[in-house]
Amino acid sequence: MSIDERKIIILPEFEKIKNEVEKLRAEVSMLVLERDELKFVECKNIEMVYMLKLGNLEYKAYELNIAVMRFKRKIDLIQAKKNRQEKFNSFEIESTLDKEFVQYKKELNEHISKINKALERSKGKLLSETETKKIKKLYRTIVKVLHPDLNSNLSGEQIKLFQNAVIAYKNADLETLEIISSMINTHSLNYENKDSLRLLIKEKERLKMVVKILNEDIIKIKNTYPYTLKTIINDKNKIADKKKEINNVIKQFTDILEVYKSKIEEMVE
Repeated sequence: MSIDERKIIILPEFEKIKNEVEKLRAEVSMLVLERDELKFVECKNIEMVYMLKLGNLEYKAYELNIAVMRFKRKIDLIQAKKNRQEKFNSFEIESTLDKEFVQYKKELNEHISKINKALERSKGKLLSETETKKIKKLYRTIVKVLHPDLNSNLSGEQIKLFQNAVIAYKNADLETLEIISSMINTHSLNYENKDSLRLLIKEKERLKMVVKILNEDIIKIKNTYPYTLKTIINDKNKIADKKKEINNVIKQFTDILEVYKSKIEEMVE
């Protein structure tokens, strides 16, 4: 077979796979944008709205829940002292409880942190539709050139530049994205060498796996907190029902707490 005949056979296959690779690269860039839009924008906004509408009630309910558990544990410790006919020491018991409830206190503080972040985010600058579209377009362009899944030969500094782009996207920092976008080369990859066909086939399989992973990431985000709160925050009736539910829980915990307090007063008399 002559060289020309081999070219006639290989060229159509080469072009076909090259086109498939370019389509996969475009799909990956779109999926990265979709995933990051979910992670850094939509999920943050969902959590913000939920925290502003229901976060304070949830905090109060959880705080009372912890108080109930703490008083219940206190009753157990006092009763254990009585059973052993040991002298009751309030300071010692409170010290024991403080140690046992460290993790619960940490979780309460984490909830306060979420509410603080929601309050801060709610006061942030709202982007116009034009600015939002521009940010998405710039970020996708940067992803195509600097995302490690799409470019295997990046330098350390280029990877750092991409990380800065991710931070800028998270913060809706249009100016930084414009700077980074102006620095990058958007030319298509060149596969013109003797191993081109083999490399293209390998790249095609790698990109198919990246697409699979990104789709799995997107599904996971949509099936976990805070995205799952979306159906609640967009429905006034569901918000009202949730408030009623939490307030009922608060009342139950408040009633139980009063019973435990009375029980402790009786025990230490």
